Amino acid sequence: MTTAHEPDPPKPPKPKRVPERRIEDYALIGDLQTAALVSKDGSIDWLCFPRFDSPACFAALLGTDDNGHWRISPRDGDATSSRHYRGDTLVLETEWSTDSGSVRVIDFMPPRDAAPDVVRIVVGISGTVSMRSELRLRFDYGQVVPWVRRVDGQVVAIAGPDAVSLRSDVHQYGRDFATYADFEISAGDQAWFVLTWHPSHHPVPKATDAIASLEPTESYWTEWIGRSKGVDGFTEEVTRSLLTLKALTYAPSGGIVAAPTTSLPEALGGERNWDYRYCWLRDATMTLEAMLRFGYSEEAQAWRDWLLRAIAGSPEDLQIMYGVTGERRLTEFAADWLPGFGSSAPVRIGNAAAEQLQIDVFGEVMDVLALARESQIGPSDDAWSMQRGLIRRLAEVWKEPDEGIWEVRGGRQHFTHSKVMAWVAFDRAARAVERFGMSGPAKQWRATADEIHREVCTKAFDADRNTFTQAYGSKALDAAVLLIPQVGFLPPDDPRIVGTVDAVQKELARDGFVRRYHPAHVDDGLADEEGTFLICSFWLADALAMIGRVGEARALYDKLVALRNDVGLLAEEYDPGSGRMLGNFPQAFSHLGLVNTAWHLASSETPLRRSAY
Repeated sequence: MTTAHEPDPPKPPKPKRVPERRIEDYALIGDLQTAALVSKDGSIDWLCFPRFDSPACFAALLGTDDNGHWRISPRDGDATSSRHYRGDTLVLETEWSTDSGSVRVIDFMPPRDAAPDVVRIVVGISGTVSMRSELRLRFDYGQVVPWVRRVDGQVVAIAGPDAVSLRSDVHQYGRDFATYADFEISAGDQAWFVLTWHPSHHPVPKATDAIASLEPTESYWTEWIGRSKGVDGFTEEVTRSLLTLKALTYAPSGGIVAAPTTSLPEALGGERNWDYRYCWLRDATMTLEAMLRFGYSEEAQAWRDWLLRAIAGSPEDLQIMYGVTGERRLTEFAADWLPGFGSSAPVRIGNAAAEQLQIDVFGEVMDVLALARESQIGPSDDAWSMQRGLIRRLAEVWKEPDEGIWEVRGGRQHFTHSKVMAWVAFDRAARAVERFGMSGPAKQWRATADEIHREVCTKAFDADRNTFTQAYGSKALDAAVLLIPQVGFLPPDDPRIVGTVDAVQKELARDGFVRRYHPAHVDDGLADEEGTFLICSFWLADALAMIGRVGEARALYDKLVALRNDVGLLAEEYDPGSGRMLGNFPQAFSHLGLVNTAWHLASSETPLRRSAY
């Protein structure tokens, strides 16, 4: 094996404020316990060790290079790059071209053994290219400069509970509170780097072989996606979305995070910046529904086990989100030392929405567990006991106002979607008894479902506009009402459903992209605007397909798929005006929307959970 040549190191430039970043400029690598975002310019600007929700050691994404990053790229400022994932994997390849030659940088995180690793391999393709690695570690979300020293040929950085070691086959040197390597790569040469985290009170972990770990990592992802049932005509985008959803799974517990990032803004310069590195019951249930449709029963089993552990105890203590292993305290605070992405402050760590009442979550949990019961997962006595507890709690609270699916901070309302999902919960509970012989007062549950159904149709429907509205007595629209036919509350051909779809298209859509609601019409506790929500746009495509307007649905789906970045990833939102992605990235909600819409378009069967209404 040939290795890189090491010229005399020139003095590196002092770090400068980073140029404007775009959310869509990033790619994802991960090891099923945490994830990193890699920019087009070869910089890892976000990485939390050792878990998704741990403090970041690279936080340049939400600040400047001084808040931590690791860039490997040609020293030629005019170098150009392109990138792709290696086949159906999470192994990222970035190819750089310069006047003197070309190189390939391979970035990946091997599925976790004992310690988390980031592996970066530089391979010469042609000519000779002068390269630089710049590693600037900043623990605790870019705030803490570590103590750096050499130990047994490695660079080891320590601060408080965290320690990170860097091994490489090229020489490293320190300057300006950063670690550099300057080297040349010729055709056929290669250089490697391995960054490993460990608790600072433990010895440095056993070394990972950078080159030898590539093939098993590639095989892991290829074998996993090979189990997918797939859908004809949608293979590429569905495959990448399923891989992304899998990458957001915390393997030790089975929990699924909404996104690997915090505080990527819903409006540049605004305050709608939230921490999504936790497990929302709603997001996870929708993700598991997508996984079940594509044959991933093991993931569904693991998530059901996670759910039983997370919500164990009194149903009165049910939260709408938890930490990746079921933690309940997700205290929210502002990291005021970080300026935020695009100067969008505050940067929030933790999420106070964990303490909200969101009645729809009861329905989503009952729905996905019903789907699991009807699938190859089968019934579970423990799961049913937990569900009966949830139904008892829901019977106490369904008549109350809540904060709803969008977690508003402007006061509780009787949100239509919340009531519809309360109906779903009682409907699925009654169905479990009626169709599967589970124990419980089915007549009582069915009577409650009927009561909710009548109330929603009376209080949440605007007859003048022929549409369901966001809340009882409200004139405001809400994209969540597009889910009414999907959950079986009303059949798709009901005139009220068709009218609701038309109203959402007219009042909430912009160039086909759908907003959650109009912030000017709804007091959500925040003053600024936001982008269009991609999951809502996929819901519109689903609804169009279900009411028979399949051509419109496919056209909208194709338009949404075209928004993906160069490696197939989607953020939470999109701004049609600027043509930029917004919100946390990559977003599970957006990718599960994509795979579910593909399933709806490809399926010639009746939607799964159509009720008798």
